Amino acid sequence: MLPNPTRRFLSAIGLPSGDAGDLPDSARRFPDGAHYRIEIPSVEGPRVLAAVIEEAARRGTTVHRVSQGSGIMLLDDSEIREMARLGHAHGIEVSLFVGPRAGWDVGAQVASASGRNLGARLRGMDQVVYAAEDIRRACALGIRSVLVADEGLLWLANEMKRRGELPTDLVLKVSVSMGPANPLSIRIMEQLGAGTYNTPTDLSLAQFAAIRQAVSLPLDVYVEVPDDFGGFVRYYEAPELVRVAAPVYVKLGLRNAPGVYPSGAHLEAAAIAMAREKVHRAAIAIAMIERYFPAATVSPAGPADMGIPVGAP
Repeated sequence: MLPNPTRRFLSAIGLPSGDAGDLPDSARRFPDGAHYRIEIPSVEGPRVLAAVIEEAARRGTTVHRVSQGSGIMLLDDSEIREMARLGHAHGIEVSLFVGPRAGWDVGAQVASASGRNLGARLRGMDQVVYAAEDIRRACALGIRSVLVADEGLLWLANEMKRRGELPTDLVLKVSVSMGPANPLSIRIMEQLGAGTYNTPTDLSLAQFAAIRQAVSLPLDVYVEVPDDFGGFVRYYEAPELVRVAAPVYVKLGLRNAPGVYPSGAHLEAAAIAMAREKVHRAAIAIAMIERYFPAATVSPAGPADMGIPVGAP
């Protein structure tokens, strides 16, 4: 790497001066000392969550977190309470996406070829208010983790936590739809209140290693990626991803699978089948990590620092 004034300046202020091609070990860990945890995404309701729990028990696989993509607003109170109850009973963080988004709104730019990256953002102040109300409702029903994809909402939710408007133990999980892809942008997400960050799906090991030099928050990393986010299958890289980027939530999407957002009874059978297969894929990823990075440690179920639901009020 050739020196230049910008690289020297970045080094002088304690930031990586380039992608970390030497792939250094990450010295960071989860609070319990573990390198990694397991996340199953697109768990769209209580019956899908029950299938994840059943499949994980059958395979002897610990699932630490599930995430949902259709939004809090498309779950009724009884469904949220049941997801909170199941998560609380089994020590699983249940992270629900906030509901209003540009992609489902009346605007036209998001439907254009150049505007699709705006799909998960919030258009105008009314949508910000709706999103904050979505979070309030989920928290009142026992949820302690939400997915956000808008910097303004991230800042607002963190400020609401600070001022006692939202629970202080609420985890603000930044969605893969947010998009920042370099150490500086991701550091800003951390400063705005992100508790965990889902990186773009196509970053290299050297790019992950550089991100880890700039931030301390856990990184959520797909090792199998849904088709609409690239369709990558990176199981042999999973051990190295954990080594250079720990602490990591190893996240299992599913290639060659139908989209289920927004979900509902009309797609529930597919969502359940896919959730079971994601647990199978998680077992494959864990085996790969154990084989090629045997020193890596995984958290037990229910770590205290996670946004595990408080149960159904």
